[in-house]
Amino acid sequence: MKILVLSDTHIPITGKKIPHRILKEIKNCDLCIHAGDFIEYPVFEKISSCVKTVGVCGNMDSQEIRQKLPLKTILKVENVSIGIIHGKGVSDKLISFVDKEFEKDKDNIDVFIFGHSHNPLIKTIKNKLYFNPGSAMDKIFAAYNSYGILEITGNDIKPVIVKWDHLEET
Repeated sequence: MKILVLSDTHIPITGKKIPHRILKEIKNCDLCIHAGDFIEYPVFEKISSCVKTVGVCGNMDSQEIRQKLPLKTILKVENVSIGIIHGKGVSDKLISFVDKEFEKDKDNIDVFIFGHSHNPLIKTIKNKLYFNPGSAMDKIFAAYNSYGILEITGNDIKPVIVKWDHLEET
């Protein structure tokens, strides 16, 4: 299964629509996971109209998103359990935040997906993958835009960060 992983799209603050490159990538994916900060619910609806989408709300999301999407969730893909949350606080403490939020389920989770920092991260700690796709739209805290791809086959997980500049399209 090929999964597009997004976070911190911040639409309409950082742009009026989902970049063409993301919409093109969606067509090659079986699932999209969005780790929050859509800002407006129509962004979730647009992504969902292209591919099955699982999302959580972030700290900047509208009240409508907060009412319709959870703060965190756990998803099973093939033989892999994925914990999804937006994040909170400073970048160097995000993994601690994620661990605390999923404390009771941590032993059963293989991958933790989160956002918030806008900086992509692929890190394995004690056989757990921590995956932050960065932000496909907002470079306020990062040198480039990015999104993630997770390819899952059975128990095998292949994480990739795709770096790009969405301004190339405008």
